[in-house]
Amino acid sequence: MLVNLNDVLGYTKVKKFGVGMFNGLSAEFYQGLIDAAEELKTPIIIGIADRFIDRLDFEMLAEVMIFLAKRASVPVCVHLDHAKSLKNIIRAIKAGFTSVMFDGSNLPFEENIKKTKEVVEIAHSVGVSVEGELGVVGRGEWDFKNPEFYTKPEEAEVFANETGVDALAVSIGTVHGVYKGEPMLDFERLAEIRKRVDCYLVLHGGSGLSDDDFKKCIEYGINKVNIFTDLTLAVNEKLPEFVKATSDLTPAIFDEIRRIVKEEAIKKLKVFGSYDII
Repeated sequence: MLVNLNDVLGYTKVKKFGVGMFNGLSAEFYQGLIDAAEELKTPIIIGIADRFIDRLDFEMLAEVMIFLAKRASVPVCVHLDHAKSLKNIIRAIKAGFTSVMFDGSNLPFEENIKKTKEVVEIAHSVGVSVEGELGVVGRGEWDFKNPEFYTKPEEAEVFANETGVDALAVSIGTVHGVYKGEPMLDFERLAEIRKRVDCYLVLHGGSGLSDDDFKKCIEYGINKVNIFTDLTLAVNEKLPEFVKATSDLTPAIFDEIRRIVKEEAIKKLKVFGSYDII
């Protein structure tokens, strides 16, 4: 069933677990993700990153995502990740997405508040949930150990109150993509943010963290965990092996992508405690 972000994250108020948000690239990805959620009887968020909108046929893929969500036996939220423009957010809303993220983390604090609030007003008027971001979650070799880039608890409180976001992505030492070094997460900072804000909290840069890191983040207040890189790494690693061992590649290759994604998603969802929820 198709629902918004508040609907799926609302389950974390009843049981302490992390809802998985998995970005994808094709129908096979999204089928595998929903297969995993249905097997584990848990809500799930399927998404697409803003940076892929112009590289893929977005409207076509949106129809696929929404169709799959509507026919699913578990709650499924369809989410636009890391949008930096109002144009793409409106495009996603018109396409039927039930959740959007406005990433104003590269903007000055007051401007981030202003633009995020504008997105909230537009999205909430049509029942679409909004995620904002405060602090910087970099990529690759970015200096993720520098606390200057982390979310400041006092600013998180002001940001959440003034924008009215449903969820807030925070920076506590994670990075997008593959880590260049060992992650060093600031759990005390996360705990303080959790004390100060009422909205749901989101962890970006989840791929590459240990199971214990995930569990501790959820224990300290994270409600939503984003994963993408680990899905693509699993497909990149296992699909070539399948191709070498299989002569009938049509449509078997698509089924294998779906199976690999499902397998990886199940691993993550179990770590998040996201099973037997529905």
